[in-house]
Amino acid sequence: MLKAEHRLRRSADFRVIVRRGVRVGRPTMVVHLLPAGDSADTADAGPASVGLVVGRMVGGAVVRNTVRRRLRHLLAERVDRLPAGSKLVVRALPGIAGAPSSALARELDAAIDRAVTRAEQRR
Repeated sequence: MLKAEHRLRRSADFRVIVRRGVRVGRPTMVVHLLPAGDSADTADAGPASVGLVVGRMVGGAVVRNTVRRRLRHLLAERVDRLPAGSKLVVRALPGIAGAPSSALARELDAAIDRAVTRAEQRR
């Protein structure tokens, strides 16, 4: 389970991260990462935060909720790999529902690694 301190809740946070963060696309998801120093918040020194966007194009309500649970489980295991204070948004694409968990884990690992590398290069 993803701890409360690691969850993004406000839509304004999602909007800022998607607009100003580093974007990495994969076949089943798009990852947006906003490093700690790039945010307008003053509470950047806290733990890394993550959020999910699973739209209707992914499928019906049951499918979307299943995808959310799968992604939350994967993110809970990987949130410690993110730099402190950074914010990550994972947007699910339509093909994600049929992908096996092992493939999702590989894609998420690759996307996070690439986003962290790009964020470090951007500084």
